[in-house]
Amino acid sequence: MPYRAPVGDFRFLMDHVVGFDEVVSTARFAESTPDMVDAILTEAAKLSEEILAPLNRAGDLHPAHLDNGVVRTSPGFAEGYKAIAEGGWIGMSASPENGGMGLPMALTTAVNEMMSSACLSLQLNPLMSQGQIEALEHHASDTIKAVYLPKLISGEWCGTMNLTEPQAGSDVGALRSKAEPNGDGSYAITGQKIYISWADNDFTENVCHLVLARLPDSVPGTKGISLFMVPKFIPDSDGNPGEKNDLRVVSLEHKLGLHGSPTAVMEYSGAKGWLVGPENGGMAAMFTMMNNARLGVGVQGIGAAEAALQHALAYAQERKQGKAAGTGTIIEHADVRRMLTTMKADIFTARAIAMMNAVAIDMALATGDAGWAARAAFLTPIGKAFGTDTGIECASTGVQIHGGMGFVEETGAAQFSRDVRVTAIYEGTNGIQAMDLVARKLMDGGEAAFRLLEEIEEGAEAAKTTYPELAEAVWQAAETLRETTEWLVGQTDLNNRFAGAVPYLRAFARVLGGHVHLAAAMHCDEKRRRLATFYIKRLLPEHVGLLAHAREGADDLMDITADDLAA
Repeated sequence: MPYRAPVGDFRFLMDHVVGFDEVVSTARFAESTPDMVDAILTEAAKLSEEILAPLNRAGDLHPAHLDNGVVRTSPGFAEGYKAIAEGGWIGMSASPENGGMGLPMALTTAVNEMMSSACLSLQLNPLMSQGQIEALEHHASDTIKAVYLPKLISGEWCGTMNLTEPQAGSDVGALRSKAEPNGDGSYAITGQKIYISWADNDFTENVCHLVLARLPDSVPGTKGISLFMVPKFIPDSDGNPGEKNDLRVVSLEHKLGLHGSPTAVMEYSGAKGWLVGPENGGMAAMFTMMNNARLGVGVQGIGAAEAALQHALAYAQERKQGKAAGTGTIIEHADVRRMLTTMKADIFTARAIAMMNAVAIDMALATGDAGWAARAAFLTPIGKAFGTDTGIECASTGVQIHGGMGFVEETGAAQFSRDVRVTAIYEGTNGIQAMDLVARKLMDGGEAAFRLLEEIEEGAEAAKTTYPELAEAVWQAAETLRETTEWLVGQTDLNNRFAGAVPYLRAFARVLGGHVHLAAAMHCDEKRRRLATFYIKRLLPEHVGLLAHAREGADDLMDITADDLAA
């Protein structure tokens, strides 16, 4: 079945659920009228359906490869990337001062999801550039901005992020790459980086690497890390690619999935780079890029989930097996219907959380309100983790619905599962997202969390006249979540928080799901009401067990020894 972009879902969420009307009411985003939004969603859907989706299988069957030091990309990827760049899709939310459109992140989020559904391997390239653009806008000097931002926004050049080293994964502070001053304002960057997504290609004029490295005599750990712009080709006096820099792709990883996206080991041998942000301020600058990317990666998971659902639904409506009623196809079996409906309900939840996150980012930018910034920060780990978990679960369920044919590569069901699996790992593993949620994101005493819970309960109160049973279930779930949040805030031993961090994050996503499904049902749409009923009665109750886990603390868990786990 050809991919069809869920434009109707995005319009519905913007109109009725996630508060996009508040974004449009600000002076900064006043030009994002309904007509403009419709035009953008329609054109992005066309790009995704007609140009990108046909490339997805080619990227899997014909991976990017290294040919005498040159990365050769999958068939059609150059043309697909050109269509993305020429359409202006990379710089949608970038500043108009540098050639961007200045559009809301909510719109960029919707477009990124569609492109992720269509061809996740290729979409990862512009996603990395979008993160780099934001980091440069916030932290780079005017000189660097003038040289790099217009080219990145136009797509003539693309960007990467270089954090990880063989001995420094999630523990970024252990990195050893060095930056020595050259005496002319530039630095000589030396070291090896691994897991660099889209480290090179054969279709952009330049590749711009943001590299974390240590200055001489810097302090140990993350406080001694600086960020540098290290281009593949050093721009000349006119800002065009000039001399080849002293960096190279050593090898490409052989991966479970995302075969069309080259993931490289990079070697820097005194490569020329320029400081981005202050000395030893690299982590702050890089986190600007990573927070953008975390929302984007959550959306990648949702995109893969949507594609897997469409694929599985088409198969279920065609495959005849057993003594099914009605059409005689497997969609008439109760368990297949359960799997498909779970996919649909969780995708709606994950999509709504991502859009709420994007709206909060837009409102923080447009108003400067610290409350909106806190909400955006709080929703980011939830959106990243639940979005990618949903992608993995839906892709796996899609294989299950296909039965034996799901295990056969020719149906394409397995590719979604292989491609999406890494999204729970890169840009901060989902466990790290959960730890961030219960530690850093609760440093405000739970204020951002409690504000969200108040809105959920207010929404449930408003729905009690129309859907009393559903509304009561959502209200009670929010109360249980409130009690657990209060318990977590009171824990001074962070290990007690960390032991239940993952179930707590998932429980928060479950309760947010009840909230958005209930809000959707309130708009007199029978399809939305049926889906909300399924979610609130069958999936929302999971929060009870999840929160019980979250409140158990760490003692019994840490009592388990390595010998206990061995055979």
